[in-house]
Order: sequence, then structure tokens, then C-alpha cells
Amino acid sequence: MVSKSYSNLLELASGEAPSFGRIGRRIPRIMTVASLISDVDDDPSESACSEDMSSSSVQRDRIIIVANQLPIRAQRKSDTSKGWIFNWDENSLLLQLKDGLGDDEIEVIYVGCLKEEIHPNEQDEVSQILLETFKCVPTFLPPDLFSRYYHGFCKQQLWPLFHYMLPLSPDLGGRFNRSLWQAYVSVNKIFADRIMEVINPEDDFVWIHDYHLMVLPTFLRKRFNRVKLGFFLHSPFPSSEIYKTLPVREEILRAILNSDLIGFHTFDYARHFLSCCSRMLGLTYESKRGYIGLEYYGRTVSIKILPVGIHMGQLQSVLSLPETEAKVAELMKQFCDQGRIMLLGVDDMDIFKGISLKLLAMEQLLVQHPEWQGKVVLVQIANPARGRGKDVKEVQAETSSTVKRINETFGKPGYKPVVLIDEPLKFYERIAYYVVAECCLVTAVRDGMNLIPYEYIISRQRNAKLDKVLELEPSNPKKSMLVVSEFIGCSPSLSGAIRVNPWNIDAVADAMDCALEMAEPEKQLRHEKHYRYVSTHDVGYWAHSFLQDLERTCRGHLRQRCWGIGFGLSFRVVALDSNFRKLSMEHIVSAYKRTTTRAILLDYDGTLMPQASIDKSPTSKSIGILNNLCRDKNNMVFIVSAKSRKVLAEWLSPCEKLGIAAEHGYFLRLKRDAEWETCAPVADSSWKQIAEPVMKLYTETTDGSTIEDKETALVWSYEDADPDFGSCQAKELLDHLESVLANEPVNVKSGQNVVEVKPQGVNKGLVAKRLLSTMQERGMSPDFVLCIGDDRSDEDMFEVITSSIAGPSIAPRAEVFACTVGRKPSKAKYYLDDTGEIVRLLQGLASVSEQTVPL
Repeated sequence: MVSKSYSNLLELASGEAPSFGRIGRRIPRIMTVASLISDVDDDPSESACSEDMSSSSVQRDRIIIVANQLPIRAQRKSDTSKGWIFNWDENSLLLQLKDGLGDDEIEVIYVGCLKEEIHPNEQDEVSQILLETFKCVPTFLPPDLFSRYYHGFCKQQLWPLFHYMLPLSPDLGGRFNRSLWQAYVSVNKIFADRIMEVINPEDDFVWIHDYHLMVLPTFLRKRFNRVKLGFFLHSPFPSSEIYKTLPVREEILRAILNSDLIGFHTFDYARHFLSCCSRMLGLTYESKRGYIGLEYYGRTVSIKILPVGIHMGQLQSVLSLPETEAKVAELMKQFCDQGRIMLLGVDDMDIFKGISLKLLAMEQLLVQHPEWQGKVVLVQIANPARGRGKDVKEVQAETSSTVKRINETFGKPGYKPVVLIDEPLKFYERIAYYVVAECCLVTAVRDGMNLIPYEYIISRQRNAKLDKVLELEPSNPKKSMLVVSEFIGCSPSLSGAIRVNPWNIDAVADAMDCALEMAEPEKQLRHEKHYRYVSTHDVGYWAHSFLQDLERTCRGHLRQRCWGIGFGLSFRVVALDSNFRKLSMEHIVSAYKRTTTRAILLDYDGTLMPQASIDKSPTSKSIGILNNLCRDKNNMVFIVSAKSRKVLAEWLSPCEKLGIAAEHGYFLRLKRDAEWETCAPVADSSWKQIAEPVMKLYTETTDGSTIEDKETALVWSYEDADPDFGSCQAKELLDHLESVLANEPVNVKSGQNVVEVKPQGVNKGLVAKRLLSTMQERGMSPDFVLCIGDDRSDEDMFEVITSSIAGPSIAPRAEVFACTVGRKPSKAKYYLDDTGEIVRLLQGLASVSEQTVPL
């Protein structure tokens, strides 16, 4: 099979039309055996053939859209000959997404499964047809594997959990099953293999959809560190209390974080995801210029909050169909001509759509407002369930029995208060019901988005032909009414809807009565507001907005050095500035040996001692290393810490020649027997009388927080508090302290799990300046400088050290090593992974000094 060539999606500049490259290339042959991985040949000399080049001289930009199902309908040919007939599934969001992007601008390739099972003997032929005719790459899964993946893990475990159902008993959601999880991972890997066969990782964008493929980003990122990868979750994301019950919670979080951009329908879903990242992975996020960014090993993972829209063109074309007009006329005759007012519900037949609760509310309406008996009809369209199992059968049985009871109680000849339609309807038939319905009721107890209200609003706008069928003047103001659940994703965007708690039957009944009784002008105003929003935020707007943000997020890929760490699903990519590298032991030892005057500045917490250790006092090994370094007459060694001078003097008393800078360098002494000096004018501490009561207030209200009172500073620590609450309280405390201390000579700073108040102008950079100037005054300008630290306060030291390289305080051609702990953005040029590596490094330097210093 000769594959077509495709070019790439290169630019989706924010707010502007994309510009397009015209680069042809080869797509490797589509493999159809699920267990095989296709090897993409990166040799430029073999990357194209004459047939490919001739067929790809003019190409559009490209995005690969990956989802569980392809937007394709497959039907076996009815005659005796073998073969299949394939058509686009017009109702698929993925197809509507492509239309929204514009077929002339961007070429879309789909990767996903077919609904129908294809025999292995036919898979090659089907792959070729779908690729050449529809630009679809089918993923073929063995039936048993698909069942365990989709009906097992996706539908029995992920789907209920993401809709807030805990598996408290085997009947509720199903207990975690390791073999189903392994099937889920295997299928995600097969999807990755299929994408590998068509991707040009340097250029193509990949957009993954929904919870079926949440670990796919890891498999793609593992193959290509710089792959441009977006993920959109179409279901709710549960609160951390629900999500953390999942045994594979961290694996899934880390996999999703291998994306560049993660999209959610609502802020609530995004907030829950960020809370899980904070509580389970210790990650923090911030908003910059309106974009939420989450730092993950040097990469910024962007968070996108935007509800999906509907396909306006498709809906308006269906409204214009003769079949729609005929169905509307039929419904008018069935309901309106009989003096009936139609209320409409359209839901899938599953446990989260709240159909039974809606029926109970209808029953309550007829009880409390008997004047609506004989007038109001609830038409409930129940679409077939996507899942299967006992819960679906229970919902079907409960719905049928409730409908029967209501109709027997309130029905009469020629009138049924509830009409249940539980057979599949064609799209135009559903649209006709929207056109006629006075009010649409969407009362799901939990739903990711739900586009039914959007479809209803556009349908109620109608067109001239439908107005004629309804015997309305085209100039008549349009109107619509919505009763929507608070727990569905579209609810925040429908501010004119009557929002309800679906569990409150009385409140839903009152809302239905309110919708029926509302004055016509108000119905019109609500409709106009909704129509403006839905018509301007369609599926094209959603897709363009997501891809623009994905392009913006990936813009810096080529400026960073990337490499992977971790095994299995704990794999992640570290991305750092191209000049930032690991400090080599051989390199620094060599420099140490050939230099004669050395300055060594070391932070304490998080550098010499792990941040999480309970006992912070130095070990005998650390004391021995420091003493060996200090005994070398060529060395000037300093510990620079935020701790008080009393604590540091006690801990480091065995080190006679060690310099100490306490409280960020406010107090300083050059060796143990020297007097303490100050690096800044003596501060007035009267401000503590203002700050301390404020900190005490927050300590009392934040379990796990403490106050440390130093000589010159006050520190509020929330290291042992709930991470979300502690962070929230810290921000509030920071604002509070900045307000009450505005006229005091102090700075209020936030650090790693702390809020600190200290005198103005005091920072660790002062210590570095003081040490370098002291050495210069003694005629000992250093030709070797080593500075190691781990947090924000140490960046001041790094800045002073690096800016002094060309100055008089450091010898010409000096060896300068500014080193941070951990691979993260920093002003330092070097990094070491952890405190263990730092201790080994210092031990190596100390052993060099030990060999040269006479006993």
C-alpha cells in the first residue's frame, strides 16, 4: 500500500488565522496487528519516495485527533460479496470538531476504534479504505481485550468514580480489578503504537479525548519528549476525596500531566484536578496573564477551561429539512391542537441522568398544581444506554413503573401526562420535539457537559418555514425555557436557566411551575441571552480556542533540553534551559585541584539536610566533611541559612573555622570564636507587636501551622497543614500582613510552606557580596566559587555570584559553580538531584583537601 503524505500543523497564533507550511513526507505503512509496534524511520535519505513527493507537493497543516471511537459508521454489504460500507457519523463531536476547524485550513487525521468488529483477515483492507477515503486510522482490538478495557475498567470503574459513585459495595460501581486496569493500559499502548505509525513528532499536534485514554500521553511522551500533546476530559473530574480512593490515582495523574495542555468543561472540574495534583503529588500552580499553569519537572502544563459547543451549521440544516417540518406539524397536531403544553426531557438511559427524579417532580407538579392536569405533558425521550449491566436494567424498570403509575393516577381518555419514548429517534425527530416544547428539563444528577440545552435553544430560534408551520409571524420574538441541574457542565454558561438540585423533588416541581407561569417578555429575554452565547461559542470556537492555547503552550519546546526519567507510568519528562546542566563530579574536582583561593557558600535546609527530615541537626558525617573543607587554608566556607544564630551556633559548634550567616544573612560571623556582626543596620523590632497577633490568629484557625520567632524575623509555617487550606491561608496572611505592615521597614515574603516577615534589604545575596569583598580586601580574590542552595531565597546568592564573574571581586578566569538542588528553573547554571548527591560532592572535595593538608 502506498501511503499518502501529510504536512503539519505549525502555527495557530492566538487570535489570528493559522499560517500554513507546505512540507511533504511519508506516512509509514499502517500495521494491523495490535501487538506490533511500527518503527518510524528517521533517516532523512529514506523519509520520502518519488510517489509520495509527487502526491504531496501542496498539503495542509495537520492535527491527529485520538478518541475511543472513530466518527465512522460501518455496515457490512448486504449482498453475498464480502466488504463493508463506511459513512461519516454526523452526530459525532469529533467530526463536528473537524468541520468547526475548517477543512481548508487544517487536515485532520483520526485514530480510534470502530463500533463494529472487523475480522483480522479484513483489517488490512479496511485500514487502507479508511485512511485513503476518510483519513482515519482504525485501532483494532481483540474482543476480549476491548470488553475488559471498555465495559470493564472504563464503564465499571472510571465512569462511576468520575461521576462521584464510590464502590462501597460490589454492586456500586464495581471494586478495583487489577486485570481490568492492565487491559486499560494495554489498550492505551496499542493506541500509542497506531499514532506512531502516522505521526511526525516534530510538527504534528495530537489531541486526545476523554477518560478512555488517560494514560496514552505517557506512552507518546516516552517515544517523543517534545510531542505537542493536548488532552480534553469530557466527563466530570471528581473532588480529591473521591478521586484518591482510586488505587492507581498517581499513575493516572502523572500520565495526564505528560500532556502540554489539559482541558476541562468547567472551573470546578479543573479545580478538583489541581487539588489532586497538590495533595497527591505536591505540585503548585499559578495564574499568569489569565492562563493557569502547573509546573511539572521544568515543564509548564497549561489548564484550559472551556465548555464544548454545538455544530450550528448542522443543526440549522436539520431545522430546514422537509422531514423536520412534517414532524413539527405532526407534533403540533398531537399536542398543541389538543390544548396541551409540552415539557421535554432528553436523556440517556443511565443512573446519572436523573430520569426517575424528573418523573417524581412531574408527579409532584400535578399533585400541587391540579390546574395543570389535562394540560401539561412531559415527553421523556430515553436514548439507549452506552453501558450495560444491572444498573441500566434497574433504571429502565424504575422508569417504566413510575411512568405507568403517573399515567394511571392522572391520565384520562385522550390524555397521558407522561409520554415515554424509549426507542432510538432520528436526529430530525428529536429536533422537532425541541421546536414544539415549551420548556426543556435537564436534571441529571451528574454529567460532564450535556449539550441538550444548547440544541434546544438553537431549535427554538427556528426559521421562517417552521414559523409558518407553527402559525407564527417571523417577527414574533423567540422564547425558550430551561430547567437545568446544578450538577451538569453546561449549567454555569446558562445564566438564564432555572437551576435546580435534582434531588429536591419539590424544588424541581416548583421550577417547572415557574417555567410555565413566567411572563412572555422574560422568557424572550432569557432566550435571547442564551442564544447569543450558544451561537457564538459553537464547536468551532471551542476547537480553535483549544488549539491556539496548545500552540502557545508548545511554543517553547525547542528552546528546552528534554530527557525522560522514571519507569512505567511514573515516566515523566524533565525540561530545562539548554544552558542548565548537571554538575559533574569530575569537572568540579578537577577545578578544585587546580585553584588556590576558594569561596564555598552552602544553604542548610534542603541542601545539607533533607527538607522533610524531622531531626534537622547535622550528622557527624556532615560535621566531618565541613571540618575537612575548613582546615584547608585555601578555603573560606560559609553556611548561609534562614535559621536563628542560636540554633546554628549550637549545631555547628564543632566546626571551629566555619563561617555562619543566620536569618538570611542578617547575622554573620567568620569563624566560631569571632563576634557576630550584622550585614544591615540594627533593626527596630517593634513591628513584631503588630505582626505576631495576626500570625497567631491564622495559627489558631489553621491546624498544623506554627510560628517561629527569630531575633529579626517572624516565620509562619504550614508544612504540616492541609496543603490546599494551608496555601489558601498563606495567601490571605500575606495580604493581611502586607496591609498592616505597609509603613514598617520590613518585607513580607512567601516561601516553601512559609510566610516570613524580615527587615528590608536583608537577603542571602548580601552574604555572598560580603564574603567576596572580605576576601578581596585580604588580597584573596577567589579563583573558585561554589554556591549551593535549594529554594527561592538562595536565588539571590546565585545572582550575586554569576554577576560578579566579570567584576573585581572574583579572579579572572575563575571557576564559578552556582548549583541548585533538583532539576527546576533557576538562576543557577548547574543542578544536583538531591541532598545525597550534594553530600557526596562535598565529601569528594573534602577528600582532596584532606590529602593536601598536613596533619
